[in-house]
Amino acid sequence: MSKNIFITRKIPDIGIKMLINKGYSVDINPKDEVLSQKQIIKYLKKKNYDAVLSLLTDKIDSKVYDSAPSVKLYANYATGFDNLDLNEAKKRGIIITNAPGDLTSEAVAEHTIALMFALAARIVEADEFVRQKKYKGWEPMNFIGEDILGKTLGLIGAGRIGERVAFYSKGLGLKIVYYDVNRNEKIEKEYGAIYCNTVDEILKQSDVISLHVPLLDSTRHLINEERLKMMKPTSFLINTSRGPIVDEIALEKALRIKVISGAGLDVFEFEPKITKGLLKLQNIILTPHIASASVEARNQMAEVAAQNVIDFFENGKPKNQVN
Repeated sequence: MSKNIFITRKIPDIGIKMLINKGYSVDINPKDEVLSQKQIIKYLKKKNYDAVLSLLTDKIDSKVYDSAPSVKLYANYATGFDNLDLNEAKKRGIIITNAPGDLTSEAVAEHTIALMFALAARIVEADEFVRQKKYKGWEPMNFIGEDILGKTLGLIGAGRIGERVAFYSKGLGLKIVYYDVNRNEKIEKEYGAIYCNTVDEILKQSDVISLHVPLLDSTRHLINEERLKMMKPTSFLINTSRGPIVDEIALEKALRIKVISGAGLDVFEFEPKITKGLLKLQNIILTPHIASASVEARNQMAEVAAQNVIDFFENGKPKNQVN
């Protein structure tokens, strides 16, 4: 009997073809837009689906699980999985998987480095200045930025992505300090990273803070008003992990009154909404959750998500099960 799969939004063809080539019946949200939870439930009630390939923008909880009792697998097309209720899934015997990959880590690490350089060199501000036809010629004091060489990078989170950021940072001549619940001996031996016992230690000594932790109860608002005040007034904060790790209201205030020098966000606390005031600031760079948006990374994510579905149907043991 053919397996029925619903994909909540189109993903790269390579993953879809993997499923079709296995003889599965694959239905895809016909609109290239985020589905509300009500819309997801409406689609899932149309057929007895066996698996759902979900996106991080999909809120999957008990309401969805109850509406589609035939679905025994939700394969998330993302490294993270905070959009799914893992506990409720476990109670129902539903498997949840994610889609980590080396190329995804590479893409996010490169985006992190790009934000760091753009902040230091004030690239976005300068670009806007030129586009507004304000450039009248070279000026000795125009858009003076910061050098990166010799500065200290503070990594909060040293998993796959943090490790790749450390790799690039060593080559750029940065000193590296890091905090993680698990020590990473590789970045200590290969990239000279120094382990710190607390987040606070990292904040106090770093010129650039880069966040690479999952969204958990323990990491929500990890960076808050109190901790922003611990940072150097010349420092930058970069977040390419999950929006709610940073208290954006506190960040807006800190940037506005120059508690810290600048920030680069690829993710947002109330995504896709942006905290009031951030859009008016010149010392922040905002990108629309695109850190993993390289052709190579997105194709790999599609392959990993599809393979999780295939493995589940063939042997009941998807590689990337998270619950």
